[in-house]
Parts: sequence; C-alpha cells; structure tokens
Amino acid sequence: MGEPSSSWYNSMAVSTLGSGNLREALKLPPGEDKNEWLAVNMLCESECTDSKCPSMTAHGRQYTWTSDETVLNTSAPQYVDLSLTSCQLNIDDETVFPSEIGKQFPANFEERCQTIMRRLFRIYAHVYFAHVSHFKEIKALPHLNTSFKQFVLFANQFHLLNKVETEPLREIIENLVSFS
Repeated sequence: MGEPSSSWYNSMAVSTLGSGNLREALKLPPGEDKNEWLAVNMLCESECTDSKCPSMTAHGRQYTWTSDETVLNTSAPQYVDLSLTSCQLNIDDETVFPSEIGKQFPANFEERCQTIMRRLFRIYAHVYFAHVSHFKEIKALPHLNTSFKQFVLFANQFHLLNKVETEPLREIIENLVSFS
C-alpha cells in the first residue's frame, strides 16, 4: 500500500464515536443482531489470513516476533495470535500481574507493559494499513478509531510507547488526540 495522504489521515481521525462513555458505545444497539455486532467489533479472520497477509507489516515496516533470543518472521495472523497469547500469559501470571493488593510487582513490570503495548500497537498499525477499507465497508471505522484513541491516550499518559514505534500512525494519532 502506498503512503496515505494527509487528507486520508484527517478523514480517518475525525470519525470516532465521540468522547462519551465507552461502555455505552460498546453496548449492543437496539435491533442489532448480537453476532453481527460481535463481527463488526472484531478483526474479521477472513480479512487477515496467512495468504492475504503473509508478513506482519504496516506503512512499509515489517514487524518480527521476538521472544527471548528468537526472532521469527511471521504472517500477520500468526503475529496477532502470538501477541495476544503472550499478553494473556503475562496477565494471568501472578508473578507479573499480582491480583492481590500489596503483592510485589516484578522489577521489570513497566518494561513488560511496554512490550505488551508495543505489540498491540503493531496490531493496530497493521489493521489501519492493511484492513481499514474493510472497517469502512462495514461501517466500523468509528469503533476502530475509538478503541485506538483510548489505547493511545493510555499509552501516552504512562509513556508506554516511544515516538519511533508510533511513527507509522503519527498523523492518525495526532488527529485523534487533537479532538479529545
């Protein structure tokens, strides 16, 4: 995909669900089929397949999966699966995310949070560059933008992503956040 124009970024960012209550925005609208609503709010598996997305890319960047000393070139769906599985394993690990108040967090807790956020950002970047037309087609772009906006605001608040990592979506981020 070629580099999108500034007008593309501007039109992408203004289409959100507003700054209201996100819980309300995610409720099943009256008269909507629950399964349709779930499909709209999920990255459709039929849009991101190994054959359609043989590598995890966004804006000319190729992302590799890195774990310990292992670096893997993966398809986008494989990267998404590895990322979400890794996130879940970290969150479920009581030594990383203790559920009991007062329990000690690991010394590298913030670094682990940054790794999780970096991997999730890459998923958003891939979605915006490879699948945004699908979100427009099913009229789900405002949902994607709202989810991403919340993600960015949280990441910015706690300095969980660096500027170099977020560069592929810089203009979208600037436009989304400027409307906050």
